[in-house]
Amino acid sequence: MKYRLIHRTKYSYEGAVTVSHHLARLAPRTLPGQRCPWHELEIKPVPVGRGVHLDSFGNTTTYFEVEGKHEQLEVIARSMVEVFPTKHPEAGTTPPWERIRDACQLEKLTPGSESGAFRFSSPMVPLGKEFADFAITEFPPGRPILEGVLALTNRIFRDFKFDPKATDVTTPVSEVLKKRAGVCQDFAHLMLACLRSIGLPARYVSGYLETAPPPGKPRLTGADASHAWVSVFCGESAGWIDTDPTNNILPGERHITVAWGRDFSDVSPLRGVTLGAGGQRLAVAVDVIPVDEL
Repeated sequence: MKYRLIHRTKYSYEGAVTVSHHLARLAPRTLPGQRCPWHELEIKPVPVGRGVHLDSFGNTTTYFEVEGKHEQLEVIARSMVEVFPTKHPEAGTTPPWERIRDACQLEKLTPGSESGAFRFSSPMVPLGKEFADFAITEFPPGRPILEGVLALTNRIFRDFKFDPKATDVTTPVSEVLKKRAGVCQDFAHLMLACLRSIGLPARYVSGYLETAPPPGKPRLTGADASHAWVSVFCGESAGWIDTDPTNNILPGERHITVAWGRDFSDVSPLRGVTLGAGGQRLAVAVDVIPVDEL
């Protein structure tokens, strides 16, 4: 699949901002199953300083600084992305989950291995007995790790309600577990807490999901949104395998990866600090357009 992506972010400030500094993570990653031939970032007002680097997780990160009074900030990311079919191993052929857990203990990691870094708690993903208890029923002794991951994905999908009003970006994972409701970010954080609490490495993935309009209806501009899912380390042979607990599927050609990290705080699409302003209003619109529709 080939997609044209347009991600618009607009901040409207209550008062004039004199200086602002921002970090943007809006460029899709280049992966074995994904290619990004081009990406551009349009910023209004035009920044006085701008630079691009890779963060510690390999995500493309753009720093920019805006000086001079302004009451709005608009950032428009445009990309072209190709996503290729993904082949996954048979779940039953993957190693027992305990083998992965034991191999990823810090003292057993090989030089350069990143899997162990995703076993620990992070700012938005605590570890705890309640998460381990929730997860362990899907990971009986000797169960192949991907079978357990698929079972946990299905359980979150089955037992939790998608409800944008149930949570906000500050809602703790423990409350999501109690409420049994939330959005894709909450379900990804919950699954990470469950997997890490039983010793398995897992990372937070942010990106986009192509959504189809109802039959006979036109695609609405800006109707798509950012999405979040989870990637689990399933051994040296199988590698990292993505899973989407919001939709109970293994991501394929309709999922577009932008960034990954320990949790959302590592991959926020746009964040920054401002001098002045007071309050602010945020508007975000995302279009994921298959190239054959252009």
